Amino acid sequence: MPAGSGAKIKVLIVDDSAIVRRLLADALSSEPDIEVVGTAPDPYIARDKILALKPDVLTLDIEMPRMDGLTFLEKLSRFHPMPVIVISSLAQSSCDAALEALRLGAVHVLAKPGGPYSAGDLRIDLPNNVRAAAASHRHPPVAPPKPEIPRLAGAPSGSVIAIGASTGGTEAIQTVLTQFPENVPPLVIVQHIPAKFSAAFAKRLDRACRFQVKEAENGDLLRPGLALVAPGGFHLLVRKSGAEFRAVVKPGPRVCYQRPSVDVLFESVAAAAGASSVGILLTGMGADGARGLLNMKRAGACTIAQNEATCVVFGMPREAIELGAVDAVLPLDAIAHRALEVSASAPSWA
Repeated sequence: MPAGSGAKIKVLIVDDSAIVRRLLADALSSEPDIEVVGTAPDPYIARDKILALKPDVLTLDIEMPRMDGLTFLEKLSRFHPMPVIVISSLAQSSCDAALEALRLGAVHVLAKPGGPYSAGDLRIDLPNNVRAAAASHRHPPVAPPKPEIPRLAGAPSGSVIAIGASTGGTEAIQTVLTQFPENVPPLVIVQHIPAKFSAAFAKRLDRACRFQVKEAENGDLLRPGLALVAPGGFHLLVRKSGAEFRAVVKPGPRVCYQRPSVDVLFESVAAAAGASSVGILLTGMGADGARGLLNMKRAGACTIAQNEATCVVFGMPREAIELGAVDAVLPLDAIAHRALEVSASAPSWA
């Protein structure tokens, strides 16, 4: 859909469950800028409807008869690329498959309604993700080479590196993290992702990185060589305790429609670490993180935003730039190097 055209975003829903198809359609039915142009119970019918209806965005189930969602996504990426939102169950195998779908080019993952994820949540999250998908720019699903990065001289300084991302962020975060050395300064990460998927995301990052990555737990000690990922459905904050920083994981209202929220994390890092911190805002739709990054900059932190050319969606970085919150706008593959440079010269928190 051309940006600014005023036309509705056309959505095709692909799911083998008639109940889920109806719930997804209902979640979008009251949105004035979105139209569900059709539904399909399997990829073969979806293929024909894509050609006939020309949707702007596809929602795609992972587990379907006749052809699974990952196989269909691979074919779609090769022959008819378009923005795809994966709708997945919360089973471990489905969470892993959903993350693989993001690697293959899907722009976001949402949990199927039911259990801990209600239809009410879906009515908030699905329309926003459809808009983000319609605004997205596809990048080839190719993992970047891992550069040889020397170990930091001596112990890292007192820097805390805080990273926030949304649409397209799972791959962007992995690109940044795999360029850090094993004794990277403490990392805290918010990726807009549903509960359950965040644990699978942290495990995937842990396998890819030179250092430990885990889903944050309340009271976790921040230390060099450890990255903490906010659990889906909870806010992640950083609090100073004497000469230490500890993670605070807690429920609370959505901020900028999100929980976890990048703003919540960044504002806590600004208050706790100030000039001994680096804030990094990556690809994503909306404004979450912009005001938090401005608070970090005002507290003396170095602030970095991903540039438009390498973003899947430039919304969050653009908002931060327009707010005057950003010290450096960099392509994705240059962000880790700058963060390490800044960390090496940052004042200690002790």
